Amino acid sequence: MMLTEHWRQWRRQATRGSSIVHLLIIYAHALLVNDQQPLRGSHSKYSFHYWFPQINVNHLRPLDPIRMVIQLLWLMLFKGPSELPDNTVATQSRFRRSVTHYKNKALMRYKSLRRLLLPIKRWQRRISKKTIALSAEITWAGGWVLYLTLAVILIGLGLIITIPMATGAQVIMLLAFWSVAMWVRDIPGRIPMMLMMIISITVSTRYIWWRVTHTLNWDSGLNLTLGLLLLAAELYAWTILILGYIQTAWPLQRKVAQLPADTSLWPSVDVYIPTYNEPLHVVRNTILAAQQIEWPQEKLNIYVLDDGKRADFKAFCAEVGVGYLIRPNNYHAKAGNLNHALTQTSGEYITIFDCDHIPTRSFLQLTVGWFLRDPKLALLQTPHHFFSPDPFEKNLNLFRSRPNEGELFYGLIQDGNDLWNASFFCGSCAVLKRGPLEEVGGIAVETVTEDAHTALKLHRRGYSSAYLNIPQAAGLATETLAAHIGQRMRWARGMAQIFRIDNPLRGKGLNWGQRLCYLNAMLYFLNGLPRLIFLTAPLAFLLLGSYLVFAPAIMIAAYALPHIIHANLTNSRTQGRFRNSFWAEMYETVLAWYIFRPTTVALFAPHKGKFNVTAKGGLTERSFFDWKISVPYVVLVAMSFTGLGFGIWRLAYGPEDQFLTVILNLLWVFYNLIILGGAVAVAEEARQVRVAHRIAVQRPTHVLTKGGHRYHATLVDYSEHGVALTIKYPHALAIDEVFQFTLTAGERPVSFRARVISVRDQSVGAILLLNTLEEQRNFVGATFSRADAWLGWRDADNLDQPIRSLREVVAIGLRGYQRMAKQFVPFLEPIFVHFQTLWLWLTTLLPQRPGSRGELL
Repeated sequence: MMLTEHWRQWRRQATRGSSIVHLLIIYAHALLVNDQQPLRGSHSKYSFHYWFPQINVNHLRPLDPIRMVIQLLWLMLFKGPSELPDNTVATQSRFRRSVTHYKNKALMRYKSLRRLLLPIKRWQRRISKKTIALSAEITWAGGWVLYLTLAVILIGLGLIITIPMATGAQVIMLLAFWSVAMWVRDIPGRIPMMLMMIISITVSTRYIWWRVTHTLNWDSGLNLTLGLLLLAAELYAWTILILGYIQTAWPLQRKVAQLPADTSLWPSVDVYIPTYNEPLHVVRNTILAAQQIEWPQEKLNIYVLDDGKRADFKAFCAEVGVGYLIRPNNYHAKAGNLNHALTQTSGEYITIFDCDHIPTRSFLQLTVGWFLRDPKLALLQTPHHFFSPDPFEKNLNLFRSRPNEGELFYGLIQDGNDLWNASFFCGSCAVLKRGPLEEVGGIAVETVTEDAHTALKLHRRGYSSAYLNIPQAAGLATETLAAHIGQRMRWARGMAQIFRIDNPLRGKGLNWGQRLCYLNAMLYFLNGLPRLIFLTAPLAFLLLGSYLVFAPAIMIAAYALPHIIHANLTNSRTQGRFRNSFWAEMYETVLAWYIFRPTTVALFAPHKGKFNVTAKGGLTERSFFDWKISVPYVVLVAMSFTGLGFGIWRLAYGPEDQFLTVILNLLWVFYNLIILGGAVAVAEEARQVRVAHRIAVQRPTHVLTKGGHRYHATLVDYSEHGVALTIKYPHALAIDEVFQFTLTAGERPVSFRARVISVRDQSVGAILLLNTLEEQRNFVGATFSRADAWLGWRDADNLDQPIRSLREVVAIGLRGYQRMAKQFVPFLEPIFVHFQTLWLWLTTLLPQRPGSRGELL
């Protein structure tokens, strides 16, 4: 039969049914047609591979039809029409247009459901246009109408939260909430996101109300005690959830304020670079970059604050021409160092950079303008950006492929704080106004988180703060898990100290938005104990037979699962660009045991504890498993496996009426084991042999050889010691050949000499030959301190995909058990390798985002 007859027959079948089977036939036909070769391997929206990235059309596997059906179902139910290709593009072949047409037709029902949301979208646009005008026109009576409306809404929500329901009614109501949340989650704008938050708060509060009123066993002392512990942990998580929604509901997204054209009106600025025990090679680039900040030189003064009192630092500062300050003692660590510098300098503004944070030349021009616009502004913070991987990224080999641990705070939370005039000082990459800083007694010395406490004092005095979410400096992340944990322990201890001695809920000077933002920041670091409770709670039933939630398993599922699902859906919508789903649990698990102790001590004895300096610029010469750090995780893993064994025994020999309860607790234990496996995986330190980290870029350059040949090239990465280039002509350079390449520093071109150390086809690796201080300064200016050096580092399209995140976290957990087996029982390592292979194979059956590469990690 001719191809056209085949096509007519299948088209008639699809027209009559528009079923999944017919769509499957159409797509299968696309694989067999010889004249459709462009479809194969293409990532166009008109290609098969775009919509089915997990299927290789050149090497079909036995289960590919199942993968195809699952992907089709997912596309029909969960992918919006806006993501479908346009079937009116004239340049596409008739076959491709027909495939697209029938795919759209199969999604018609979903489209009709989406159209129900059009009134909401119109309402959202109308509200966004008229909000300011309406707010100015609200009368006294109109205000009462608004308050009455809000009261009615709150009463309605109160009834939804507190009214008792049978299991069936509870399930129907929560399915309705879930349907609304799924419909609006892909609609852009703040109103749909706020609706998701309201639904999540309603469902979670209903769960907490049910837990408090219906699930405590008052007849058993053990059950009541353990149940109250779990309930307290859940109340803590619920509080953090709601405070987080308040904090991030409407990020301000502040823009740059222009400076006056007349530079004589620009204020004087003192740049402080505090250091204690860091090597000179870590601090050198920060000093050289600070000298290139574009600001009137007579109004810019740079000072290195050396609490280590080292001769080589003093000599280098004298050589480059910057100030060098020391003090007779080291009281109050970094805070004392900064306060001593305040007494020795006189600039109107203070800019602070940690000694490894290299500023861009545009730093002051982008930040100081807000101070001239707002006389009450005392602090402006910019993000802490890191060009080296943190321990999670390094040990799991995920650098720049997933948002790092700090991205949520600097990418979203600080922007949300800015709406409430509650942006925190983070110790570096910030500008402070000298007058208000001196008014509050300088940098706070009462706690070990002197930065956040200083911001709190400024806010109490009525001063404003601001956050500019543009990376204008970059530094080194913590290099080992031990150093990372040590740094977080100091932060946790300091926040607990502030909570005790300067609680934001008490005292004068703060509005309620500021109080809640500070409260959330402090409470977050108390998550150690709740996290440990969640990790051990299912063991109470599996090992001790204790009912922590005194209710039937079906009711627990009906209340708890919607609470968990809506919280994850909403956080995925609000935080997706800055933290992927399920990763927060792994981050918190790694820190839980270690921050639990210092925060507990600080709550009872807030003046105990000392400032610890985070080491930077070190090496990890070989990979090793950090036994000392991993002990708490290993103990929790052993306890969980014990509970797992008892749970399986209960399934086989326990009472039949406990079957569902055992299943729920086993699922809980399985999830905990996945998260604990991830913590163990991070504890194996990856090898790091480069002191200078390579920074990936794509910048055009020119290469000039000794023989006079000139080549167009691309700079693909650089460090303070070397560069990597790609040259169009293979083997244009030879090993040990010295050449020159040109970059721009600001608007002027500068040339640098380098020696080739490796050549592979078009790729060239070279060592820099920077023999003078001026050459080093020029290279820093052309690379690290460029105004756009860190713009575009964040992937704006890196949206959260919960299914993919779950697959990744499970794979990392299995990798952790493989590493643990390698340390304890090497003969079991192949078993976990097979488990990883099996899991990777199973995940190929799950749907994947169109256009992805079909890869797990």
